[in-house]
Amino acid sequence: MTTMRAILMSETGDADVLRCGETEMPTSVNSEFLVRVVAAGVNPIDAKTRAGRGVSRAITSFPAVLGFDFSGVVVSSPYEGHPIKVGDEVYGMTGFPRYGGSYADFVAVSSLSVVRKPKALSHVEAAAVPLAALTAWGMVVEVAKAHEGQRILIHAGAGGVGHFAVQFARFFGAYVIATGSTRNIGWLKELGANETVDYTSERFEEVLDTVDVVIDLIGNVHDDTGSRSISVVRHGGLIVNAPTGSWPAFLEEASAAGLRATTYKVAPDGVNLGVISRLLESGDVRVFVDQVFEMEKAADAHRSLETGHTRGKIVLKVSDY
Repeated sequence: MTTMRAILMSETGDADVLRCGETEMPTSVNSEFLVRVVAAGVNPIDAKTRAGRGVSRAITSFPAVLGFDFSGVVVSSPYEGHPIKVGDEVYGMTGFPRYGGSYADFVAVSSLSVVRKPKALSHVEAAAVPLAALTAWGMVVEVAKAHEGQRILIHAGAGGVGHFAVQFARFFGAYVIATGSTRNIGWLKELGANETVDYTSERFEEVLDTVDVVIDLIGNVHDDTGSRSISVVRHGGLIVNAPTGSWPAFLEEASAAGLRATTYKVAPDGVNLGVISRLLESGDVRVFVDQVFEMEKAADAHRSLETGHTRGKIVLKVSDY
């Protein structure tokens, strides 16, 4: 085969710029795998990029193929003796936008970004994991160093990154406080939150005691959530902000209040994904898939994501396994 099906983005714009079509098949070189995609995760960064924000500035030509997360089957391995063989089920993150994304029948991806799919997960479930879980792991475990006795406030705890962040923080012994909507409060407690705040009826800064860390997955794009968080963090505490461009004055505001602060950018790290896989296999951490769309309905998936009410993740079903 020289061509494949993919969701093509002919230009940046609203969800209607996404269409299903044919494009050139990727070629794996050096230490890359070629993977047949069974399912692809849909992330907020995908929608932001499609709309002309996100990482759109790095797209060098159109039509482009979006997508970071994938789960699928190895078509070709970097070399004969590699422990992951042709036919093995794997998952991971692509190198988009430097390379083609996962809204496609096939992806070529670095061997450093690929691990075996947890047997306990379906391909749809696995495709919902990599970007969100690695982001949460980086923010909660690597930057905040979650531990017993630490109080961590996680905004948007029911979202893709948030529902992993709640579970990781609790796994490492922190006292977890999560914000969410009324319908998600009970679910957040099931995930392990010690305390919850319903943002539809309460102002978190009015009801919470001081915390050590804020995992900010909102910024100031809604009700100045980021700036309001400053008042609940102890002096010298930490705020970690993820959504690109969501809080332009973030570092300055935090510094002026005597807080430590950093943004976070996820890396397609197969080593950490392997650790997360073991937590998923053991049942200590679980992934929640809110909606599954056929690949041809990618535009509808983006529209649903942009409502801002997704619990867990949205996934595209690319092919049958």
